[in-house]
Amino acid sequence: MKSPLMALVLSAAALPCAAAEEKTLDAVTVDGGQASRLPTQIPATIEGVTREEIATRINATDSEDALKYLPSLMVRKRYIGDYNHAILATRSSGTGNSVRSVVYADGILLSNFLGNGIANGTNYAPRWGLVTPEEIERVDVLYGPYSAQYAGNSAGAVVDYVTRMPEKFEAHVGAGYSSAPTELFGSDRTFKSWNTSASLGNKSSDWSWWLHLNRTDSEGPPQTFVTALRSTGKPGSGTPVTGAATGSNVNHQPWYVLGTGTQYHTTQDHLKAKLAWDISPTLRASYTLGWWRNDSKGRPQSFLRDANGQSVYSGAVNVNGSNFTLAPTAFGLTNDAQTHWMHGLLLKSHTGGTFDWELAASLYDYAKDNQRAPTTSLPTALNGGAGTLQSMTGSGWNTFAAKGIWRPEGTQGAHIVEFGTGRDAYKLRINKSNVLGDWRGGAANPQSVLSDVGGKTETRYLWAQDAWRFAPDWKAVVGLRWEDWEARQGFTQNTAQTLNHASRSESNVSPKAAVSWQASSDTLLRAAIGRAVRYPTTGELYGATSGGELGFINDPNLRPEKSWTGELSAEKDLGNGMGIARATLFHERLNDALISQLVSGTTISRVQNVDRVKTTGIELAYNAQSVWLRSLDFGASLTYANSRIVSNPGLPSSEGKWQPRVPRWRATGLVSYRPDTRWTLTAAARYSGRQFNTLDNSDTNADTYFGTSKYFVVDLRAHARLTRELSAAIGIDNVNNERYWSFHPMPQRTYTASLRWDL
Repeated sequence: MKSPLMALVLSAAALPCAAAEEKTLDAVTVDGGQASRLPTQIPATIEGVTREEIATRINATDSEDALKYLPSLMVRKRYIGDYNHAILATRSSGTGNSVRSVVYADGILLSNFLGNGIANGTNYAPRWGLVTPEEIERVDVLYGPYSAQYAGNSAGAVVDYVTRMPEKFEAHVGAGYSSAPTELFGSDRTFKSWNTSASLGNKSSDWSWWLHLNRTDSEGPPQTFVTALRSTGKPGSGTPVTGAATGSNVNHQPWYVLGTGTQYHTTQDHLKAKLAWDISPTLRASYTLGWWRNDSKGRPQSFLRDANGQSVYSGAVNVNGSNFTLAPTAFGLTNDAQTHWMHGLLLKSHTGGTFDWELAASLYDYAKDNQRAPTTSLPTALNGGAGTLQSMTGSGWNTFAAKGIWRPEGTQGAHIVEFGTGRDAYKLRINKSNVLGDWRGGAANPQSVLSDVGGKTETRYLWAQDAWRFAPDWKAVVGLRWEDWEARQGFTQNTAQTLNHASRSESNVSPKAAVSWQASSDTLLRAAIGRAVRYPTTGELYGATSGGELGFINDPNLRPEKSWTGELSAEKDLGNGMGIARATLFHERLNDALISQLVSGTTISRVQNVDRVKTTGIELAYNAQSVWLRSLDFGASLTYANSRIVSNPGLPSSEGKWQPRVPRWRATGLVSYRPDTRWTLTAAARYSGRQFNTLDNSDTNADTYFGTSKYFVVDLRAHARLTRELSAAIGIDNVNNERYWSFHPMPQRTYTASLRWDL
């Protein structure tokens, strides 16, 4: 029997890996463009995608779309401009676990390690908005914690975006449009998005500069729904209403869906300015400034209508003879406003001789980060009234790193020793208060604080690793990372309690090792192993914005996750234009995994340490250019992961069950055809198997709100170079209109069109 998954594999659709690269089996070199910043000396899996491939093959409306077809990766992007839930999943971690991967742009940290995943309405997704597709030069991914240079958050993957830096005068202008007809629980509406961008850059003598502006205006589909279990309905005389949709929840319990919430209209502005100075032929200083502004309005829609056809949002209602009471805030209404700044400074030598070094510092600042919501019912709340203000203003992080590269004389290049030191510091503050006056613009009332939580964490580290070519066909890398972690100034104030938490500190050592053997001119074998220590984030320790009586509490005594991860790979050039195939076996043993779960015997949830999780799997990847048609590129990837909870005394019913949001099967693919020098035609596919949201896998109905579905989607794109300066593209994502969920609804069929002018 041929399943959709098998059909995808047999179709040999291609991964966008290396059209612009010359790739040997034991190293990656770039022919033109900027080189990867990842440590390519590490004999572990690295995949990448170039600027040309993004432009011609991928319907990329946000920077995270560049990862769309790379092996084992999935970004939970729900709509264009999704600024708070677009979390990256990797081989052994799901879309609720954002801190088990690291995302950089030009070496500046974009991963948000203030917290993990989505908690209490606060988001900790990577700051994708600080990079746009138009400015990307290339993206590379290192799978696994095999480099001593990176913290334990690299257990899943390290993603590095390299953005444009000109060698001569450049100018670019672009515009894009998308349309997404969406049907949810009987409602039918089309959501649209517009994007415009402009870039200028030049290099003159020792100076180069780059300026990029971008605006996105996006309508996203509803993300939350107001529901009521049919079994909770009681006899009563509430207002008779019609319009409620019927269905079942994740536990197959019949419910009514009464309306939608969190339907965002989002406007985002992005500015990137970069300046570089070649102080000498071997020393460069560079500065990056990023500015991101977001204005997002979340508006609900009630399905309920009274006898006069008017929408009903609150009070006692009668649905098919059963009475339900809707709270004034049952249908969530929000106004979000954020202004974030990013700064990066790099001083780097590049002699290529015995010794090179670099100094890097970065700052990410929540200059303004507010969410406003009314406490009065709709439709009155649209015109003002009482409400709340939740603010993360003042939160952020800063980093400093010093690195040296030593190529010992007399070793004929057999050794490349890298070492470094640095610190990463995070500050979290979440204050939620009633407002003075109108909820739409009133100041926080200092006398009416609902919750005030926060704290600081800091990690200081030393690391070193030696890449040693100890024989003509052999290379080994041995590394060690030492970290000293501290959590301090933690506090929790809410309606239930006021606590000041004691400071904590802990130190750990993480060894790394990898070896590669060029078994023949066309076959490379690799093995790698690494320990990773992932410390609790400030948000996991202190960030509960509601008291225990409301269902979520802190645990300031969480232990760090500690894992051992290993992989074995074989990579072979099949010759005669048949491409390169890779097979990778991987295994991870994770102790004290930090996962949100119910406290035993209660209805209260919090992040807790799960004793042990094991993941074993295999990843297959293939990419090639057709022997018969040199203009045809194709390939495929397939990942199997057996990820199980081995021990969890906090919730014994979860033992032996699947780790949440890690599917058993994943596959991606892409085939690209260039009939002439102007056109590129692309067909791509993505597949993910069944997943669960809960530790005990009790959510057995996946295809509904709160569920996590399997899916198979096909994407199409046509790109045309109309003139030397002008290009255009049209595309369709999810052309088969698969209806699937990742807790929230995922995008249905989406049409895109873009036009670019490049000088």
